[in-house]
Amino acid sequence: MNRLLAVALLCTSFSIAQAAERWETLPATPQITTAAKSNYLNVNGARLFYRVVGQGSPVILLHGGLANTDYWGNQVKVLAPHHTVILLDSRGHGRSGRDTQAYGYDLMADDVVALLDHLKIPKADVVGWSDGAILGLDLAIRHPDRVGKIFAFAANSTTDGVIAGVEKNPTFAAYIERAGQEYKKLSPTPDKFDEFVEQISHMWATQPAWSDADLKKITSPVLIADGDHDEAIKREHTEYLAATIPGAGLAILPNASHFAFMQAPADFNAIMLNFLGEK
Repeated sequence: MNRLLAVALLCTSFSIAQAAERWETLPATPQITTAAKSNYLNVNGARLFYRVVGQGSPVILLHGGLANTDYWGNQVKVLAPHHTVILLDSRGHGRSGRDTQAYGYDLMADDVVALLDHLKIPKADVVGWSDGAILGLDLAIRHPDRVGKIFAFAANSTTDGVIAGVEKNPTFAAYIERAGQEYKKLSPTPDKFDEFVEQISHMWATQPAWSDADLKKITSPVLIADGDHDEAIKREHTEYLAATIPGAGLAILPNASHFAFMQAPADFNAIMLNFLGEK
């Protein structure tokens, strides 16, 4: 065999082996295949898209920054048999619009409360990923009577909990690229992705900014979870959240990253269902 070809094949094999690590992959965005009712709600100046599926005690799923409700496809199919699952495209994300108000976690958490009011749901458990997990904690701090259990995956309570330069990580960069393509397909303002990212980045630069005292106000049952190879959130920060929130649990998923709910859905779902319970 030609020596250069042999070297090329060896390098290719090495690259494939390297990319085979589960935490380095970005699986395809799931689809919500369980029949769901979808609608829009005008609230706090924005037209928001939401879905409702299943029956039983209510659980609201809150996605991460730049994403949309489709990302919860692997979780909806296991939750819907036991829970009424509510999914919301956060303002400016997915199919939802927005107004000129600056992005803020308090504002987006208030959107969640308005949706629960619209659906006449007094209290719901929360499953949140990244920005969605932050929203779950925001609700627990500011609207404790509206939430039950909080499953918070890949959250941060201060900006220094985020790993610097995360956007340059190959897996995270691929996610940003994918989110841009999905935005163009779903958004009511399909040509505004760069503007959207710039505006929400202002929020990420300064929020959240909770103190220990803020976190210690939380009375809801909380499980802090993350992947052991999260590209975005520092492990010590995840452990800090679990240690500071009263009674909080800690779950670290092995061989998984910020996208564990897609990379390792069976592991993620088992922990989530065990925490929420079948009610």
